[in-house]
Amino acid sequence: MFKRGEKFQFEISEYAFGGKGISKITNNEQRTIVFIPNTFPGQKVEAIISAKKKKYAEAKLIEVLKRAPIEKVNDFQEISGAPYIYIPVKEQENVKKASTLNTFTKLSGIDGIEEKFDEFISAPSHFFYRNKMEYSFSCIEHCLESNMEKDDAFALGFKRRGTWWKVESLNKPSGLFDEEWETKLKEVRLFLKETGFKAWHPPKKIGFFRHIVVRKSFHSDRLLINLVTSSDEVEKFKIKDFGIYLKKLFGDRIAGFLHTINDNVADRAKIENGNSSIIFGDEVIGEKLLGLTFQISMESFFQTNPKCAELLYTKALDYVFQEELKDHMVVMDLFCGTGTIGQLLSKRNPNVQVIGVDIVEQAIDDAKKNARVNGLENIKFFASDVGKFLKSHPEYIGKIDTIILDPPRAGIAPKTIKKIIELGANNLVYISCTPSTQARDASILDDAGFELSHYSLVDQFPHTGHIESIAKFKKI
Repeated sequence: MFKRGEKFQFEISEYAFGGKGISKITNNEQRTIVFIPNTFPGQKVEAIISAKKKKYAEAKLIEVLKRAPIEKVNDFQEISGAPYIYIPVKEQENVKKASTLNTFTKLSGIDGIEEKFDEFISAPSHFFYRNKMEYSFSCIEHCLESNMEKDDAFALGFKRRGTWWKVESLNKPSGLFDEEWETKLKEVRLFLKETGFKAWHPPKKIGFFRHIVVRKSFHSDRLLINLVTSSDEVEKFKIKDFGIYLKKLFGDRIAGFLHTINDNVADRAKIENGNSSIIFGDEVIGEKLLGLTFQISMESFFQTNPKCAELLYTKALDYVFQEELKDHMVVMDLFCGTGTIGQLLSKRNPNVQVIGVDIVEQAIDDAKKNARVNGLENIKFFASDVGKFLKSHPEYIGKIDTIILDPPRAGIAPKTIKKIIELGANNLVYISCTPSTQARDASILDDAGFELSHYSLVDQFPHTGHIESIAKFKKI
């Protein structure tokens, strides 16, 4: 019925886990289901077939042709990163909860999820909640007014959905990031355009301006700015003049301004792909989370929605402290990264022994620094592979009562989860940014004698299909 690369119009009838809209097509008595991410029931959309399977097809959204009756158009500029900005928040939460519980049950094989379900935690702020945003330059612009492509342009904003070369200029706030910054981004764009330097040409890999990356501290209400350019005639670009202009626009809100020169052909703004220098101010910005202080660089991993992260971590720690922890037992924070949740646990109960373990040495170095800044003495960090940890530190054999897991999106590798089981903990608290991979891991844990006792969902990213989950497992 469908061929890869063909465009079709679809009526969306259902919502599936991860923000995938479902369209059911019948042709010559043959029925096919098409999954189209970032769509919502009631919409009519145009999409391009990206994959054809035996029983279903997948498509990429090009354009919403007709809004769902439930949508309420607001004053924010719609961007590809917030496909549900016009869907009432309560409706977003309802479909996220139902689809996630259904998917978790199917993939884990664990029955009775409704009885084990604890709480759906809504984001405390549904707008302007992000603390980091990356904006792209392109000389190929998709003009929203005419719905046409314009070459030799100077666009600054976000990629047009379904493309990697076209940018839609942001002319008003998206509703996700700092309102003042995005209101004035149009003025920033015009200032840089008047310098005469060209925006990046993604297909040709030429041009000067590539990205602007902004970090925000909600604690201090200040911004850390990184302008990413190529090296093409960079010596002629008056970078300090742009710094003066930023100060004029935002005053003391600018905590620091960095310039990164990146000639890597990959269309990414990561600092490690280039050379970075400080033009003025600081290269880090301070943030507080549940009373603890964290110094965050432009490239540091930190929770994107810190206010909601406080609720997520509080719930996870509630699950840890449901059990009575004996003085000689320890809590292991596995995949600890820079040690955020372990430090919060340490602060909440100074009598508990906490160990943070991560294989990334730089992350462990940052964790140790943050722990010293926060004056925490009952926590230790180790750069180690989980399978080798007890061999290197036999003093912890038989003493690990609870393990906190916060793995990357891919979940836990089968060999690693086997090693986690062998650590001999009585309780596991598993935080996941991808509940589908958590469900797969939950099935393995269930077979190993760990019973799911509590399950909560956290909506860290309103207006997207993403949802985070927290599961508590007890050794039977």
